[in-house]
Parts: sequence; structure tokens; C-alpha cells
Amino acid sequence: MKLIWTAAVAASLATGAAAGVTVDNCGAPLEFDAAPERLVVHDINMSEMAFALGLQDKMVGLTGITGWYKTSAAFDDARGDIPELAPKYPTVENLVAASPDLFFAGWYYGMKPGGEVTPDTLEPFGIKTMVLTESCVHLDKERPAASMDLLFGDVLRLGQVMHVEDKAEALVSGWQEQLAAIEAKTADQHKPRVFLLDGPADAPFTAGKFAIPDAMIAAAGGESVTHELDTSWGRTSWEAVAAANPEFLVLLDYQNGNGAEDTFKFLQEHPVMAHTDAVKNARWVGLRYEELTPGPANIAAIEKIAQAMHPDLF
Repeated sequence: MKLIWTAAVAASLATGAAAGVTVDNCGAPLEFDAAPERLVVHDINMSEMAFALGLQDKMVGLTGITGWYKTSAAFDDARGDIPELAPKYPTVENLVAASPDLFFAGWYYGMKPGGEVTPDTLEPFGIKTMVLTESCVHLDKERPAASMDLLFGDVLRLGQVMHVEDKAEALVSGWQEQLAAIEAKTADQHKPRVFLLDGPADAPFTAGKFAIPDAMIAAAGGESVTHELDTSWGRTSWEAVAAANPEFLVLLDYQNGNGAEDTFKFLQEHPVMAHTDAVKNARWVGLRYEELTPGPANIAAIEKIAQAMHPDLF
């Protein structure tokens, strides 16, 4: 696993003089003559990127928070009085009313291909859109498999666009050190077969090779049993998962405490999953949505997975 953010990679993300910046945006250039003054961010994970960079004074709105998730006290503290413009997906009217000059969102993170809110529909109103890199695969099937650079690159891009490069580089450097320490502990250990499940369902909804949990599981010293699934988030079959016999489970916990337990009980009663090693041995960890979508919470979440898989090492 590569954890070193090289100067060459960083240089490829942004070019230009101090006043102007151009960043890669799903393979296309996104240009700024000056740092945006009015920022709207979609979703908990991207909001936490902005909070980590201290951008609250530029944020005129959030979208897609309370319609789906419970927030933490830390999130609410960091948010302060920034208004939520829409509890789920925003409309063009929601965004235009806030007069932002930048919207940070992604495909199926606030926008849908061919939907009402897209970079093209916002451009006539003077709103530029920075797209979450993990989501680029929905329009470009030639993207590489997920790595932790999905997080690193987006934080560095946002830092460059908002002219807080030093903060972004310091964050990424610290995260790389944390992940390197985890890798050093787990490098010579058996890599458990891991299955991630997003709640009970007739067909399991999970992370494929383009979603950041695939990289997180690898960073924690495991191997995802759905690594070959040619999607970011998508469905597979219970029979395929059971045949892979996962040894460890990552369960999404939407209720910040109860959802993952309910999902594990579902698996204990499932006709095929009940016979897998992970379920028989009750080996699982529950993680919140923001811990399993690209954002600062990924780093502590990787350590949680590693500790739960390798308790003797931590």
C-alpha cells in the first residue's frame, strides 16, 4: 500500500500563480482566478473535510445532512450556525438562493448524472462544482481502483482552491504517518477476509473496488471479499459472499450505536451467512456513514478496523 504523497502527485492537482488555481476535476480542469468566498458543501464526509481545513467562515450552507443521518456533538460544534439548505439532495433553487461560488459535492453525493443539479446546470448561475473524486467513476469507468489518495487528493485540492494549502498538506502528512504505523504493525500478519454490509437486505449492498472502504480495509491489514466487484457501491448476492467465507465484518451503523447490532442479528439468522466464520465467531465492527465515505473520519476508522481484526497488536 502506497502512503507517500509525492511532490509530483501534488503538482498534478494544481497549477497556477498565487491568485489563480487550476485543479483536476474528474479528469477535466477546474479553474479559479481567486479563492471562493461562498462555499456550499454536501454531506457529512465532505463537510468534515471543510471543517478540518477551518473553512467555516467561507461556508454559507450545507446540504444532505439531517435527512439521512444523526450528527455527532463534534460535528454540530464544528458546524456552528452554518445553515442546512436542504436535508437531502438540494435543488438548483436551494443553491442559487445561497449565492455560492463553489459547490463541493459528488455523483450520488448531492448530484445525479442527468439530474437537476449538475455542474452544467449550476454553471449558468456562476456556481462552480468540485466533484468528490471517489464518485468520478460513475461517469468514467476507466478510473483506477480505490486508494487512500481519494481522501488525500480531495483534501489537497480543497486546500489549494481555498488557499489553505499548508493546512491541507499538514493534515495529509499526519494521516500518512498514522496509516504507516498501522501498516507496520499488520504487515506480517494474516490478512482476514472482510465483508462490508450496508444494512439488512434481500441482496447485500456493499463496497466494490472503486469505493474508499476497499482501500480502508487494505490499509487496516485485511482483504475485501468484494474487491473484484466492478463498482463503487452496489449489490451482490448472499451466495457469493457466503462462498467467500468472510472472517470479519464491517457493518454500517446509521444509528450511531444500534444499527450495526441489528444488522449482525440479521446475519446470525440468515440461512447462508450464519455459517460463515465471521458470523460464527462474532467478529465485526460497526462504523458510521462518515467513517466509510471519503473524509477525515476514515483515518480513525481504519485504526478501529485494524484493532478489531488484530486485537493482539494494539
